[in-house]
Amino acid sequence: MTRRGNRLAAIDIGTNSIRCIVVEVVNGDTFRILDDEKATVRLGESLGDGQGIAPAAWERAMETLLRMKKIVDGYAVEHLEAVATSAVRRAANREEFIRVVAERTGIRVAVIPGEEEARLVSVSVLHNFDMEGIRYGMIDIGGGSVEIVTALGNRIEEYYSLELGAVTLSEKFLRSDPVARDELLALGKHARITLKEAFEGEDAKAHCLVASGGTITSVAAMIMAIRGESFDSVHGYEVLRSDVVHLLAMLVRKSLRERRGIPGLNPDRADIIVAGVAVVDELMKFFGANILRVNERGIREGLILDSLRKHSLIEGKVRRRNWRTAAQEFGRSCLVDEEHSRQVARLSLEMFDVLAGAFALGERERCMLEVAALLHDTGYFINYSSHHKHSYHLIRHADLLGFTPREREIIANVARYHRKSLPKKKHEGFARLSEPDRMLVARLGGILRLADGLDRRRNCLVKQLRCELSNRQLRIFLLGKEDLAVEIFAGTAKGELFESAFQLKLVLCPA
Repeated sequence: MTRRGNRLAAIDIGTNSIRCIVVEVVNGDTFRILDDEKATVRLGESLGDGQGIAPAAWERAMETLLRMKKIVDGYAVEHLEAVATSAVRRAANREEFIRVVAERTGIRVAVIPGEEEARLVSVSVLHNFDMEGIRYGMIDIGGGSVEIVTALGNRIEEYYSLELGAVTLSEKFLRSDPVARDELLALGKHARITLKEAFEGEDAKAHCLVASGGTITSVAAMIMAIRGESFDSVHGYEVLRSDVVHLLAMLVRKSLRERRGIPGLNPDRADIIVAGVAVVDELMKFFGANILRVNERGIREGLILDSLRKHSLIEGKVRRRNWRTAAQEFGRSCLVDEEHSRQVARLSLEMFDVLAGAFALGERERCMLEVAALLHDTGYFINYSSHHKHSYHLIRHADLLGFTPREREIIANVARYHRKSLPKKKHEGFARLSEPDRMLVARLGGILRLADGLDRRRNCLVKQLRCELSNRQLRIFLLGKEDLAVEIFAGTAKGELFESAFQLKLVLCPA
């Protein structure tokens, strides 16, 4: 049973929105999210130099914080950390605001500098992404400011905080509806000058950007809709520079009313999205980055990770999982037969390695196959009947670290076809995939289906496979100490998808 003292909440009071996250420590070295609440408050509206938080925004913030405090109290959270960023930092009446928040809600808020925001962004990115050997930038686009961290692998180089937030730039530059060309050009010029001044004399080139914030998740959701994709999360989603350029061109042609109807865009963000996307465009251009990866967590998760250590709710450092460990943990939570799943994964990879060169299958495909094999029976957690379909849904909603939404969808489909019917376009999950991804699912699913048959008695009797690949045939010799007739029969019976996907005749025989 989990102790309530293992629960912690963090509140991030930003320029555009306020977010509250509640987590629970698991096994002393990691955590799971219990609640994640967000409200658009616009604390920074009309907040010019030397001005204070407007009365209407002030009241919206108080109402939101009161509601969030009640949610936190409902979870019997022992520790609550709250920070305020750009809007409160710049407000002339910030001290009064902090005092009134404490009096009315009981929440004690710390106003943090921009560099601390950037550091918290880096804590979240390093916890979620494996960037070993890559030079990249971490970006968080808020309503008031943009936080930037430059890094090489796990080594942080510099922190920056620039007043280039979506609310700030919208109020300063964009007054026409639709946005006038000269206004957009002025905004872009201002962003370029600000970046050049901040990075003067430094090498600002990066292989890619890992970005967070409401603007970023909106960009991902809109591009996902444009591509006709339907993933449950944008975490890990990859966006190309060309996607951003085309998206910005589409947005500036539309009025505010038209932008509110764009698929993937929250109507509450329609009035500031042009400025936000323009900044994304300028950042990618400035860093020479063609790829942007979405971090759905950002500052609030960095605050959680810091706070867990501060309050000694974890033993040492929060464990940073890799993709294989994360998959194994999820499988364990669904009570999978680990010995069987590891055997199926091992046999799958032995076949994959023989086929990879001839069928242009790479390391990412190998990783996806391994995870699908480890998790193919998670559906037993619901019931045996149609457990392959249950596996699909469980995996699709799982937090599979290190995989993009597209890859998670492929993994879920591969697991779904380890038994029963073959892939069909009338199957909703399969139909959502592109044609190349359908072929990939058929091939990886064919391997997994066969490997599952080769452990028919679930006692790991097949010790090794020796595969001989010719132009028209894959001959597999099964090595083991016992008679493997059952495994050969089951593998042959489950070989149809493999043969059709690879256009190979499958021959199974004892060594």
